[in-house]
Amino acid sequence: MSDLRDAALESKAWPFEEARRLAKRYEKVPPEKGFVLFETGYGPSGLPHIGTFGEVLRTTMIRRAFEVISDIPTRLICFSDDMDGMRKIPGNVPNQEMLQKNLHRPLTKVPDPFGEFESFGHHNNAMLRRFLDTFGFGFEYEFYSATEFYSTGQFDEVLKRAVDKYDDVMKVMLKSLREERAATYSIFLPIHPETGRVLYVPMKSVDRANYTITFDDEEGREWTLPVTGGNVKLQWKPDFGARWAALDVDFEMYGKDHSTNTPIYDRICEILGGKKPEHFSYELFLDDKGQKISKTSGNGISIDQWLSYASTESLSYFMYQKPKTAKRMYFDVIPRAMDEYHQQLRAYADQDAKQRLANPVFHIHGHNVPASDMVVPFTMLLNLASVSGAEDKETLWGFIRRYAPDANAETNPQMDQAAGFAVRYYNDFVKPEKTFRAATDLEREALIELRDKLRVWDGPIEDEALQTEVYAVGKERFEPLRDWFTALYEVLLGASQGPRFGGFIALYGVSETADLIDEALTGKFVTTTAE
Repeated sequence: MSDLRDAALESKAWPFEEARRLAKRYEKVPPEKGFVLFETGYGPSGLPHIGTFGEVLRTTMIRRAFEVISDIPTRLICFSDDMDGMRKIPGNVPNQEMLQKNLHRPLTKVPDPFGEFESFGHHNNAMLRRFLDTFGFGFEYEFYSATEFYSTGQFDEVLKRAVDKYDDVMKVMLKSLREERAATYSIFLPIHPETGRVLYVPMKSVDRANYTITFDDEEGREWTLPVTGGNVKLQWKPDFGARWAALDVDFEMYGKDHSTNTPIYDRICEILGGKKPEHFSYELFLDDKGQKISKTSGNGISIDQWLSYASTESLSYFMYQKPKTAKRMYFDVIPRAMDEYHQQLRAYADQDAKQRLANPVFHIHGHNVPASDMVVPFTMLLNLASVSGAEDKETLWGFIRRYAPDANAETNPQMDQAAGFAVRYYNDFVKPEKTFRAATDLEREALIELRDKLRVWDGPIEDEALQTEVYAVGKERFEPLRDWFTALYEVLLGASQGPRFGGFIALYGVSETADLIDEALTGKFVTTTAE
């Protein structure tokens, strides 16, 4: 363990860099509360999206890294801002008319449009917790609801401090607001006693003696409410800093869209008696059109959609990569994530401590990194599904068992799962986009030679030997050689890119590949596509 800790103290992997920065916070005096507190925030205004999961996963990666370099205990809180008013209606949920009638009510007071939970907020909270609890990432977290936090009095002391320091907090906020907005702004948002709506109204008075606020509602009626007990919530920026102060948060990460507000959050935390936490600002995920993924618009790819086509571990692998770089996250990134994850698993077994700490799979699995049983890459399975017209994973297993006789669904569960994913992914994404073309005269000549060589092949059915033969046929005719491989993919597979072709022949079969060439040269595939 000491060797691992020594390596971790020098590791350039980003979770360890963040963990070391956090450790400096308590290098002289340990935390009075007895632990280091990590927090992630969730705005349940729409169904949980994949970025929400990424935030929890990345925080967990830093937490695990911290636990390697420090003996201080840790805790993780997932905090849901479910007392926020529903200011707009997500486009990807039913019962839009009903939701329209509940605009501006706290999310935990809005009826569930799916009719399954106590409220829309409860529904979305449950969706997040279901994912965190179900898919085996080892998340150890405590779930906090803002509604409960405010209504049960856990936030009362900080709310009273916000009354005591009202002018100081307002001064911080007013500097960041346009003149028109500043004229009516208050850090407090009262919950209307009759309508239950979250009100964005100016304060007529803030009573420091009784900890109450007085305001006029939208109809001009005056009300006085205590700031405690869930009658009032804080605006979202003050809420950030106040929550840090109330919970004594040590670390929180959030998206780049929050980064300009960090000085505001920090200063409010300090005004309310807290110590500002360490931060990590990550870049946002983009959809296929380069737009920010949003839970209200439902663009991009969802958690459940990813898991329909690939493993949870591949999703974790994607999340680990370059968190400070904006990444396009759509269905077409899945195959590469699947294959690279298993490449890293295979490499891990032979790596030393320093290399292992830089390997993404350590940050996904901690000290319990599994072995990979993938005997065929995922991208190869997609090509196999393409040429075989596979409708179920058993079709693929027929080829896999011939290629790797000792493999089966029981001893290779990752392989079995991947075969099912590949069939589904092929039918939904690859098959509709397949476009075959006819071979040119030069390509036809090369394909005929390759076919003839395969017809009389008596060499080993091995990737390298077959790749050498494919290479030799192309080298005689094509400059650059990649034009030959492009022709193989476009003429035989209906794709612009594809697998290492020697490996494909070994898996699909030598005589089967010769037959495939014959079919392609008749123009059968091109005709089928045109229809």
